[in-house]
Amino acid sequence: MAITGPLYATRPEVMQLADTIAERRLLDPDWVRHALAHARYMPAIARAITPPPVGTVKNWAVYRSRFIDQVRIKAGVKFWLANQETLARAERETGVPAAIIVGIVGVETIYGQQTGGYRVIDALCTLAFDFPKEHPRAKDRSAFFRAELESYLSLTQRTGTDPLALRGSYAGAMGLPQFMPSSWDKYAVDFDGDGRIDLFHSPADVIGSVANYFRAFRWQPGMPTHYPVGFDAAKLDKAALLAPDILPTFTTATFAAKGAVLQGAALNHTGPLALVELQNGEAEPLYIAGTENFYAITRYNWSSYYALAVIELGEAVAAAIAATERGGTNLPPGRPKGS
Repeated sequence: MAITGPLYATRPEVMQLADTIAERRLLDPDWVRHALAHARYMPAIARAITPPPVGTVKNWAVYRSRFIDQVRIKAGVKFWLANQETLARAERETGVPAAIIVGIVGVETIYGQQTGGYRVIDALCTLAFDFPKEHPRAKDRSAFFRAELESYLSLTQRTGTDPLALRGSYAGAMGLPQFMPSSWDKYAVDFDGDGRIDLFHSPADVIGSVANYFRAFRWQPGMPTHYPVGFDAAKLDKAALLAPDILPTFTTATFAAKGAVLQGAALNHTGPLALVELQNGEAEPLYIAGTENFYAITRYNWSSYYALAVIELGEAVAAAIAATERGGTNLPPGRPKGS
């Protein structure tokens, strides 16, 4: 059992904020005070949110192995086949490929197998009021989680849900797609038409909401997420290419002028590109040319490693389904592009 800290009822500033939230959100002050008073500080959450020590080397191969495995692929095949019509409808209406939606739900929760065991109210209060001070962006992150706490209280009041009952991740993300409360408010949709939005138990609502999220972040139908990229050593200005990070900035012409080599379909790409570097520990990094759709995936989780894992899990599940349809017996693990 997780070690818990004191109740937030002992903190005068928390109770004062409860009244402010109630006034700002038009909520019953006693109801808000009751919810916050019964939240507890969770030391494990504070530890989990603390970034790794400076100098820790990232490793794409290790990261990938956590998500592209037989457990997730087999669960993904089951999820896709059980929801084929809904996935097809979401892709048709939003342009977001079924494989991307399937990849998101698989990376986030293994299709509902791991949705988180922390009370959401504990997670949000811990990070709103006791965000680790050693974090380089502690003030901003604390403000973010206070806003999420407000959204959570509004959401649970509006839906008639006990705010002390819901469980999620250490960051307060909920359901199969791990939506934060504000994302639930902004992007979740009733895709099964039953008059309510349920991201815990309705695969249709989950699928429609993930697709709607990416549509909101300007997913470009038909555009690839990334292309292979090589380098022309004589012209290479890697520092300039990496300076914008994962934000697509370069045309294909400026990409080439700075020494990035594209081939095939990438040469006809008309939108901006980013040089994305994924470190591999002591080995050579993996480089890809990320498009606006790759960037859109990083709006779900601001990590290029996360985005590529989502893409490759979706591809692996699609390949596994194709293999079974051909009569194959083994589900392929999928291979990373560029490996």
